[in-house]
Amino acid sequence: MENKILIKDALILNPRNDKEFEIKKSSLLIENDKIAKIDKNIDENSASKIINAKNKILMPGLVNTHTHLSMTLFRSLADDLNLDSWLNDHIWPIEAKLNKKYCYAGALLGAVEMIKSGTTTFSDMYFYMDGVAEAVDKAGLRSVLSYGMIDFGDSEKRKKEIKESENLYKNFHNTADNRIKVFLGPHSAYTCSKELLESVRKKANKYKTGIHIHMNETKKEIEDIKESTGMLPFEYLNDISFLNDDVVAAHGVWLSNNEIDLIKENNIKISHNPCSNMKLSSGIAPINNLIENNICVSLGTDGASSNNNLDMFEEMKFASLLQKVDTFNPKALSAEETIKIATLNGAKSLQLENEIGSIEVGKKADIILIDCDSANLTPNNNLISSNIVYSANGSNVDTTICNGKILMENKKLSFLDEKEIYLNANENIKKLKEN
Repeated sequence: MENKILIKDALILNPRNDKEFEIKKSSLLIENDKIAKIDKNIDENSASKIINAKNKILMPGLVNTHTHLSMTLFRSLADDLNLDSWLNDHIWPIEAKLNKKYCYAGALLGAVEMIKSGTTTFSDMYFYMDGVAEAVDKAGLRSVLSYGMIDFGDSEKRKKEIKESENLYKNFHNTADNRIKVFLGPHSAYTCSKELLESVRKKANKYKTGIHIHMNETKKEIEDIKESTGMLPFEYLNDISFLNDDVVAAHGVWLSNNEIDLIKENNIKISHNPCSNMKLSSGIAPINNLIENNICVSLGTDGASSNNNLDMFEEMKFASLLQKVDTFNPKALSAEETIKIATLNGAKSLQLENEIGSIEVGKKADIILIDCDSANLTPNNNLISSNIVYSANGSNVDTTICNGKILMENKKLSFLDEKEIYLNANENIKKLKEN
């Protein structure tokens, strides 16, 4: 049966490649999974479902390019710590107890949070990714999944990690109505051996897929890699022929001028995670500098254990404000540029720019509606993009549509049972901590 949804009289906010935003009052017709028509006058009889979007902003679903979705179970478990202590003393010990059941429960909880706060696509790196894939399929979101590979120089572990990644690719790439893609996920240059990184590059070339990796997050990471290799992290990866335009590097906080040149030359995509970087006191990424160098910057929340939420509206605000205070320039990372990195640039980073990231006929119907009838969005003073970045938060999202399916309408989830998912998450983290 053909699915046709008419969204009437919306204020459409559309980020574009030329940096000039399109803002117009119009209606939009969805046919099955795609945007079929954008016009002020669309016959109501052409749709089986009509959504009145008066006093609502219609914009692309947000794209979160760096998450560890199942870590919602660890929300507020270990706070006010630096990355080294947070990982070694708290996170890695409890992660050793994880299984598919736990990761499925955490991923479903994260999916609810994303749907309710306007994220329709996310890139995830973690463990037991078959459980995450099942949660994504059930929730109706779009995702790029990566198994987080770590070998610490252990050859047997390396073989298992590579096999796990290949199995994820073979079993889940292009599944769930093509909503799930699979990238390769070496955790970082400091947790992966040279042999593992070189193998990842060969596998990425073989499968023609992307690579998701943590890079240059802390000063300690930089110092450790320089001590072991004699080079800075991006210089080291360049030296082993790892870098290419299919790499999404999360964080990029501490970057030398030479590394920025390497990122630009290889068309590396940087996923900026401002809230996590602040909370772990990692530093402020030079995002304004990267954008001035025409480097593709997208936005990520990181895991809910180091953020502590998945609200991309909050992430947009912090991203913009951090660049202003870091550069002493109030024009740094403008509201429009910030929305672009949270939508269109996210799509480019995940090799999905032909499908999502902007409101165009023929693209996938990944759309959110923002309710302007809210105290924090009144008055709008004709500054639509400014209100989205500086005033809005996830709770202002009224409707979330992914792949042409309504996942939430009037702030009520269509398919997922919130209370059951919350109860299940609480029970699972209790068991995990008791083990």
